Amino acid sequence: MSEQRKAVALISGGLDSLLAAHVIQAQGIHVEGINFFTGFCVEGHTHAIRKRDQKKEKRNNALHVAEQLGIKLHIVDIVEGYKQILTHPKHGYGANLNPCLDCKIFMVRKAHEWIRAKGFDFIITGEVIGQRPMSQRKETMPIVSGESGANDLLLRPLCAKNLPLTLPEREGWVDRDRLYDFSGRSRKPQMALAADLGIEDYAQPAGGCCFLTDERYAVKLTDLWRARGSKQYEMDDIMLLKVGRHLRPAGRYKVIIAREEGEGKFMQGYRRQYPHLETVSHGGPFALIDGVVDEADVELVARLVARYSQGRHADEVEMAFTDLAGQTRSLRVRPMRPEQIPQEWLI
Repeated sequence: MSEQRKAVALISGGLDSLLAAHVIQAQGIHVEGINFFTGFCVEGHTHAIRKRDQKKEKRNNALHVAEQLGIKLHIVDIVEGYKQILTHPKHGYGANLNPCLDCKIFMVRKAHEWIRAKGFDFIITGEVIGQRPMSQRKETMPIVSGESGANDLLLRPLCAKNLPLTLPEREGWVDRDRLYDFSGRSRKPQMALAADLGIEDYAQPAGGCCFLTDERYAVKLTDLWRARGSKQYEMDDIMLLKVGRHLRPAGRYKVIIAREEGEGKFMQGYRRQYPHLETVSHGGPFALIDGVVDEADVELVARLVARYSQGRHADEVEMAFTDLAGQTRSLRVRPMRPEQIPQEWLI
């Protein structure tokens, strides 16, 4: 009997990676999945925090795909290594701050390192020519293969017939006739294939799963870098950029105001790391201050937070301010009126 070949599939949680892994698995290849954690995925805690997302199913789509396929999924933390990719992308940014092409190269490189260490034979991705405007063009696909070091060990089952033969095809590990020639932005061919395979439960495509493609998030991350004078960030930074209303009254600090109860509860987990404000006399949001503030700044922020409280029309609102030393004191302030909040404060 011939040796069973082994492949690792990059599993994002979307339909394309599900189909790509299924197609190769159906050819008798042992398939395992790998999912890279950067910290920027829209799935996870944000669906549990916001009221608007309450009806969304709370699940990790990559794990769900692995469960459907009956394969092992390896979740690999690449947060630190990804920082260089995000801050200095060789090929530039795609939509907003997404280092699309560099990101794909980096992940395939990591997958190549993984198969060499684990004794696997090749790599599978769900890429489709023309699906993404930057990383999934016919002229950029060889760049991904070459710069990642994977070369012809990278197989894209959904569009393989539009590309040169890979090693798994040349060696007969995989039957090229059972691969596909999908191209373009339409997902109809993939949806039709899913229907043929009896796959009904999959994540609906919605512009990708990365916050870096979101315009508002990209604006907030750019503001963070500008305020700090360098493109540096930590995990707490990127988590807090996902929640709250961000306003910057001055270059040296900004305030993050919870928009609803779920965000407030999440943000309270950072109360020991940042100065913060709470509304005492009325119902109101929890707020964090990121940066350096003086007495005048604290009063201004208190008036700003009071504006978003249930006491916004009151003559006076009592606030509690807690500094980094854990000392809490009371302030009584007059809430700002909407016209007193400059548009440029809003991030």
